[in-house]
Amino acid sequence: MSEKLYCSEDKLLAKICRNSFYDFVKEFWDVIIPENPVWNWHIKYICDELQIMAERVFKKEDKIYDLIINIPPGTTKSTICSVMYPAWIWTRMPSARIIAGSHTANLSLDLSRKSRLIINSEKYSNTFPEIQLSGDQSTKSYFVNTANGARLATMVGGVPTGFHAHFLIVDDPIDPKGATSDAELKASNDWMKETLSTRKVDKGVAITILIMQRLHEIDPTGDWIKRSNKEDLKHINLPAELSESTEPSEIIPFYKDGLLDPIRLSKKILEQQKRDLGEFGYACQFDQTPIPRGGGEFKTSRIQVELAPPLKWLARVRYWDKAGTKDGGCYTAGVLMGLDRHNFVWILNVMRGQWDAFEREQNIKQAAEQDGELVRIYVEQEPGSGGKESAENTIRNLVGHRIYADRPTGNKETRAEPFACSVNGNLVRMIKAEWNYAYINELMHWPMSGYKDQVDASSGAYNKLTKPKKKAGAL
Repeated sequence: MSEKLYCSEDKLLAKICRNSFYDFVKEFWDVIIPENPVWNWHIKYICDELQIMAERVFKKEDKIYDLIINIPPGTTKSTICSVMYPAWIWTRMPSARIIAGSHTANLSLDLSRKSRLIINSEKYSNTFPEIQLSGDQSTKSYFVNTANGARLATMVGGVPTGFHAHFLIVDDPIDPKGATSDAELKASNDWMKETLSTRKVDKGVAITILIMQRLHEIDPTGDWIKRSNKEDLKHINLPAELSESTEPSEIIPFYKDGLLDPIRLSKKILEQQKRDLGEFGYACQFDQTPIPRGGGEFKTSRIQVELAPPLKWLARVRYWDKAGTKDGGCYTAGVLMGLDRHNFVWILNVMRGQWDAFEREQNIKQAAEQDGELVRIYVEQEPGSGGKESAENTIRNLVGHRIYADRPTGNKETRAEPFACSVNGNLVRMIKAEWNYAYINELMHWPMSGYKDQVDASSGAYNKLTKPKKKAGAL
């Protein structure tokens, strides 16, 4: 009798857990985590969302969207998405093939190891006896069950040729320490676009889930949102403190006293994190936005937009920050800036494009002719013989104009400080135009902006425009 009751209890538990991923997480929590759980509302919300997506895969129905979850560290995101989710998927679809990737091999392997611990546990075996791992394919990075379901752990840049999956889970694709590295950002974004996106069993059905804390304007979250249609991608953004970026709007009432998780992420803990991480680090990892709440170095809300410029100027300059890659890489940017009689600085025009060398020089010449002979033109001269030659080519191309090569000193951040001071001091005006959005967006995210060409050109223009003139005979 007791054995029958025991079997009945196992079957009941199996039914409950199969029907609810959240119940599965609660039931199997202590298999891998000895600490008592804190069941904040966001855990169930994420579990339910993941189950909604999985149900369509189980039925082989076309996916409605892929998913991005942005959430602070220490909120159980990896346990839910990378450890528990694959183990639960097999209870409903034993043949499911899963790719789970992270920024390093060590992190990816650790998450895989924990997922395998659950599947190998006595509790899981008793509850789901039909799920058994194959003895010949059961390593930390790759294990297969007897129904040919598989979980592959990989790091950014990996995934063996020929392996395709129904579920693609990307958990923290960037190391916070490498978030400002252009090379690491590009590598992670390219991997998601060019490698991971091709490793699907059925591209119409397979789903991709990205879970991470925000680290940069063009981190994998920012890059994916930028290149996707809104209807193809669902974005769950869960900052530690309620803000305008919180989405979807349905979750706003769940915040208590403006906090995502008042126990694990209390006001006291968040204040300590602000001190430890600094303004930008906290904004990214806990606010889930690469812009601090008070604004970045440039308080762009203080730039006054005008419909028309003044009629008279003390001076005007156009400064060019050049690049030579067509349809990719860095931008060439030329900022036309003026100083009026009241010492207000005006952003009059921004030309920007990913042009090849020929197109770039043609656009620079066209801008010079439009600006007129009273505008001084500067072109940044990069270090080395190549930079000198490039600057000389532009000067030759603009014979008859007031054009100069500029060899700036100091890093980009230092050179931008004087211009930022004028912006923050309400001394900058801007002509209303189509280029305003991209320009303001770059200033807003500085120095974490994905591109820096418009700020570099603006800094150069400002420093030339406002540089004190030496009087004759002055030392």
